[in-house]
Amino acid sequence: MPLIECTLIEGYDAPTRRLVCERITDAACSAIGASPEFVIVTVKEVAPENYMRGRSQKKPAAAPKQPDQIVRAFLAAMEKRAIDEAAGWLADDVKLIFPGGVSFRHPDQVVAWAKTRYQSVSKTIENIETAFEGEGASVFCFGTLQGTWLNGESFTGIRFIDRFMICGGKITEQQVWNDLAENKHQH
Repeated sequence: MPLIECTLIEGYDAPTRRLVCERITDAACSAIGASPEFVIVTVKEVAPENYMRGRSQKKPAAAPKQPDQIVRAFLAAMEKRAIDEAAGWLADDVKLIFPGGVSFRHPDQVVAWAKTRYQSVSKTIENIETAFEGEGASVFCFGTLQGTWLNGESFTGIRFIDRFMICGGKITEQQVWNDLAENKHQH
């Protein structure tokens, strides 16, 4: 039964401290095969005046927006066609890769391409899973699509999965897979 102690500078809010504990628990489970109920994580807080790094006292930085929150914000902006807002979540060198290997660099290109496929589309997200590696994260988002084809017929329940790569609080890559093509041929 591992006991893992974590020391933080005072100032992080309770949800951030909880997230740190959850992530440490997950790391222990994957690294040593422990069951979560047997992993003990404690957080000790140190007053800023009692913490020094590089010969200077530090204050905690604000916790960054989490990768799953970034993905949700980006997808919400894309769904309402708030292109500038969506672009704000993207790295300068982003790759947006869609079915058939079609690749874009900006959300307005995605919207223009989508207009040749359907009148409207929205996502019902069933789950989001995040995997961390170093300073980056992979976020997998999956669920179903619904919308309207170009001919006015509606569609619903079409599977999708998106994989996002996040680094430095920005989306560096999105890969999209879905069953739209299979369902379109049935209409």
